[in-house]
Amino acid sequence: MSTKKLEQTTAAEAYLTLMADRGVDYLFANAGTDFAPLIEAMSKIEINGGKLPKPITVPHENVAVSMALGYYLVTGKPQLVMVHVNVGTANAVCGVMNAWRGNVPILFTAGRTPYSEEGGLLGERSGEIHWPQEMRDQGAMLREFVKWDYELPNTQVIEASVDRAINLAMAEPKGPIYLTLPREVLATPMESFSYTSPSRRATPSSPFPDPSAIEQAADMIARAENPVIITSSAGRDTREVAYLATLAESFAIPVTQRKPRYMALPSDHEMHLGYNPDAFLDKSDCVIVLECDVPWIPSKKAPRPDAKIIHIAVDPLYSAYPMRSFPSDLGISGVLSATLPMLAEALKHRAGKHRDAIEARRKRLAETRANQRARWAEMLDKGRTQTPLHPAWITHCINEVKTPDTILVKESPLTWEHLSLTEPGTFFSSGAAGGLGWGLGASLGMQMAMPKRRVICTVGDGAYMFGNPVPAHYVAAAEKLPLLTIVFNNQMWGAVKRNTREVYPGGYAAKSNREPLTYFDIELGFEKAVETAGGYGERVADPAEMPHALRRAMDVVESGNQALLNVICSGP
Repeated sequence: MSTKKLEQTTAAEAYLTLMADRGVDYLFANAGTDFAPLIEAMSKIEINGGKLPKPITVPHENVAVSMALGYYLVTGKPQLVMVHVNVGTANAVCGVMNAWRGNVPILFTAGRTPYSEEGGLLGERSGEIHWPQEMRDQGAMLREFVKWDYELPNTQVIEASVDRAINLAMAEPKGPIYLTLPREVLATPMESFSYTSPSRRATPSSPFPDPSAIEQAADMIARAENPVIITSSAGRDTREVAYLATLAESFAIPVTQRKPRYMALPSDHEMHLGYNPDAFLDKSDCVIVLECDVPWIPSKKAPRPDAKIIHIAVDPLYSAYPMRSFPSDLGISGVLSATLPMLAEALKHRAGKHRDAIEARRKRLAETRANQRARWAEMLDKGRTQTPLHPAWITHCINEVKTPDTILVKESPLTWEHLSLTEPGTFFSSGAAGGLGWGLGASLGMQMAMPKRRVICTVGDGAYMFGNPVPAHYVAAAEKLPLLTIVFNNQMWGAVKRNTREVYPGGYAAKSNREPLTYFDIELGFEKAVETAGGYGERVADPAEMPHALRRAMDVVESGNQALLNVICSGP
């Protein structure tokens, strides 16, 4: 520990210097009139050879927040986002919601409209917009979606505020924070600013499971004839993949993912039993829910009444959800990286007397898995020559060109069943709150963090439009990020159509076969959008051309430029 000092500085310079000292690499920003002190401070730091988070101009706030989300997911390091007062905050809310529900820490900040009208304060109101833009409570727009919101009141608490922001964002359950920065405070001159480096305010350790609860869980699982593991978010910490693989393999427990957000288990693992937990609920007498907010839909399918149900998560109650009432015979609070090895060890001591049952279950599951994979292959065979292109065929073609370490982002009808995923940290589906448009920005953040890795962003046509594609393609060009984007263009809101038919299966909308508000009436040339930023775009409508188009696009990406394929595909 040491004390560092800035002389003849400002609050803005102190703030940026602290963020860099605390390990923040980037500032993803869409600037406004509130940024003047920060821009001045950045220029001074750069001229003097100091260190600051690298500023990245991102011409839409949704892209900026999603870039920070993506950067964190592949590095584990939270990044800084700053937007323009209330209007920038409003544009970013969907991204913040996704980070909140996905437990992704983002240092989300915004300026605050100057509050002083006269009196000579540096940074006071200087333009007409400073009156209509002011709000009584700017943080109210997103207070429900952040762990902490605060307005920097003066220069005395800069270090405490920065450290608290980072601590709260990174403490489990992780999530975004919101810090507002008045222009007058940022502009405040300071004769000197001293701060401690490294910080004396450490983020608390992650919650550790109760050993007695682990023993109870092991008893329940050992006694079960047909246990099953259901997860959606296992694999966020890449260490969890190996722990889950060991647990599942050792005790022949099938793992099934519901709407997976990460790669929880290699797809070639013998206990990887796909993506449909409902298929196991009728027979399962013990359901182990691992970091899964919605393990089943009660109105559609539920576990057997006599099944034992165990919930394991950092926050098994999902206390931020207003209502969540899934039955639970045992809840265990703890990160999976600690809980899974403890559970495996506890089960090891019980395995001997249940060895025959475990091996019999392993044989049954091998048959189930073989039949499941045969159905998947049949689906692919049927879709190979379909026009418009079938999502299974598109997915298969992507799978053929990607390498094991390729990072794949899913905000599309990509079919999990036709992907080969073997490396932890190579699959992300992170729109946890349903805020569309995160995929493009998240992919850019991942590509920025991992410049030597290939990143493939898959988006539906609606998600692509929500993702603010022109700003996204601008950032890819400006920062030389050779992203490959694949648009699944089915010219509809597939989820809206599907859900309308679920609610009214024999209704007028279904009979019309042209449900209002679910179709895009004209086909858009998305391949032209990437060309505005000097990228390569191509429209694909022939299934036979899909492999060749992908190779052409990959060649462009390998040369260092971005590429986009606009693939005309079928809807649900």
